[in-house]
Amino acid sequence: MNPVQAVLFDFGQVLSLPPDPAAWQQIRWITGLSEAALERGYWEHRHDYDRGELSGATYWRRIAEDNQTEFTSQQIAALKAADVALWSRLNMPMVEWAQRLQQAGVRTGILSNIGDAMTEGLTARFDWLADFHHCTWSYALKLAKPEAAIYRCAAESLATAPENILFIDDKQENVAAATAAGMQAIQYLGHRQFEREMRQRGLASLLNLSSGVITTHP
Repeated sequence: MNPVQAVLFDFGQVLSLPPDPAAWQQIRWITGLSEAALERGYWEHRHDYDRGELSGATYWRRIAEDNQTEFTSQQIAALKAADVALWSRLNMPMVEWAQRLQQAGVRTGILSNIGDAMTEGLTARFDWLADFHHCTWSYALKLAKPEAAIYRCAAESLATAPENILFIDDKQENVAAATAAGMQAIQYLGHRQFEREMRQRGLASLLNLSSGVITTHP
C-alpha cells in the first residue's frame, strides 16, 4: 500500500454529524411546507445547488416555485441560515483527528459537495476550516462528486499524488469514484467502524498521533 501523505475529508456526515432535527423543523416552519414537500424539494434541487448551477437564493426560490408559493427575501435569508445550522453539529472525533494530523504535519483537505451560501455560512461559523491545506468546494468548480474531475482538482490542490491521498466520505458512490481516481478511500459509517478499518489497512499510526492542545471554536 502506498504511504498516506494527505487526508481528504468530506464535510457532511464525516466532519459533521447527520442533519440537526431542530434545524430541519425550523426550515419547515419558515417554508410552511409539509414534510413530504420539503423533503422532495430540498433534495431534488440539491445537486444543482452544490454544483453551482443554482445560488443559495435561487435554490430556495426553485423550491418555492415547485410548491406554487413564494418566499420573501427575509425568508430566504432565514432559510440559508437554518440550512447552515442543519449541517453544523460537529463530529468531534473526526474534527479532532484532523487537527492532530495538521499538528503532525500531515496535509489535510476537504472535498465537499456544497453550495455558495452553505460555504459562506460554514466558513464564517468555523474558523478552524482555515487550517486545512485546501478546501475544494464543489460549487466553485461547477463540478460535484462523484465526477472524476473534482477528485483530480482536489489532488492538485493538495499537491499530492492521488495514490498518496486517503479520502473519507459517507457515500459509497463517492468512495468508489475516489478509488477509480487512484486514491485510497474509506466509507465513513461511524467512528468505531472507521477506526477498525484504519487498523485493518495498517494505518493505525495515523490514528495514534499525539493529541497536543486542540481548540475548536463553534
